[in-house]
Amino acid sequence: MMMELLKEYHLLGLLIGLGTFLIIGVFHPIVIKAEYHYGTRCWWWFMVAGALLIALTLIIDNVLVSALLGVAGFSCFWSILEVFQQQERVRKGWFPRNPRRRYPWDDKNN
Repeated sequence: MMMELLKEYHLLGLLIGLGTFLIIGVFHPIVIKAEYHYGTRCWWWFMVAGALLIALTLIIDNVLVSALLGVAGFSCFWSILEVFQQQERVRKGWFPRNPRRRYPWDDKNN
């Protein structure tokens, strides 16, 4: 019923776009927090989550849900790169360091 309403009023694309915007917005702080607490070794979490979400898109019949799962899955894959770039932003001083962690550039000074 809801999908027919969305299709009838041509709102499905708008809703997928809004969902994409929100998903990407949610991943930004997730990447920052993951790098802060776990460093780059958390990259594989994003790989596994992305693979699972992409697999779910192949199972789900609902276009809206499948599209949003696909966006979330590929956002996970993009987050792998972002975790490493976040570490570089921390090295440059743009984001705070976690005082309880060692960073790769710390070993070069010892």
